Amino acid sequence: MARTLAVLMDPIATITPKKDSTLAMLVEAQRRGWQLRYCTQGDLAIRAGEAWARLAPLAVRDDPHDWFSLEDAQWQPLSSVQVVLARKDPPVDPQFVYDTMVLELAGNAGTLIVNDPRGLRDMNEKLYTQSFADCCAPTLVARDRAELRRFVAEHGQVVLKPLDGMGGRGIFRSHHNDPNLNSILETLTVNGRAFALAQKYVPEIAAGDKRILLIDGEPVPYALARIPQGDDFRGNLAAGGRGEGRPLSERDRWIAARVGPELKRRGMIFVGLDVIGDWLTEINVTSPTCIRELDAQFGLNIAGTLFDCIESKLA
Repeated sequence: MARTLAVLMDPIATITPKKDSTLAMLVEAQRRGWQLRYCTQGDLAIRAGEAWARLAPLAVRDDPHDWFSLEDAQWQPLSSVQVVLARKDPPVDPQFVYDTMVLELAGNAGTLIVNDPRGLRDMNEKLYTQSFADCCAPTLVARDRAELRRFVAEHGQVVLKPLDGMGGRGIFRSHHNDPNLNSILETLTVNGRAFALAQKYVPEIAAGDKRILLIDGEPVPYALARIPQGDDFRGNLAAGGRGEGRPLSERDRWIAARVGPELKRRGMIFVGLDVIGDWLTEINVTSPTCIRELDAQFGLNIAGTLFDCIESKLA
């Protein structure tokens, strides 16, 4: 009997198919004979303590102009599918957290959730790096603006960011003489009510912000260096960075070996590490990308490796 996979994602009609890692996963699953089902946040529910979803049969195509077809959706228990790909983009807001609670019920009933809902809920992609502080450049997370200013004065050049952003949004490069520093800190901390992260500026960003993909704790052997363009210091592809594939360095492999076992233990099957120079900056667990770019540059099938792993967990 064919296995069934459900995907929870942002609206599939809005994706950029040639770059979308979720689509690459779905194409691979379909190639292997999986039946696909599709839902968005509004399609989740709990009935009498059981996770349900309004699931639409889905067919996908690796076609930049015509990449999906949907049939009529029907409500059914999530325990009726073998795997759920949880691929909703940040922000990890209260509604996202509630989604993880629904998915956790499905996981408790025997459905494999990729990634584990507890990790999606607990592992803030910027804050969780501090569980591996030996891998990170000097970092301060605080609401107190005076403490943040002291950190900036200590380190000179810094990067300041919110804890809930993605794609380079809300990230500032600043320094201790920056006349805009107070305004930046007021904005990021919402006048002292929200955490902001300050990190010593790593000049190696000019050579790229490397995305290292881990599958069940093991790294793909190539990273995608996202290289800033023009006057923008951010390397994020969504912010205009250029992607260039590179073999992992010895330091990259050390960071992956340091972080990977704990991610595997906690059921985080597909994760993206961001590394600038020698330093870990983010651990992306919600909807990491860069499958397409690395596949194209190195003739890989990263989604194939991922589904080898998923299917081994169902055997």
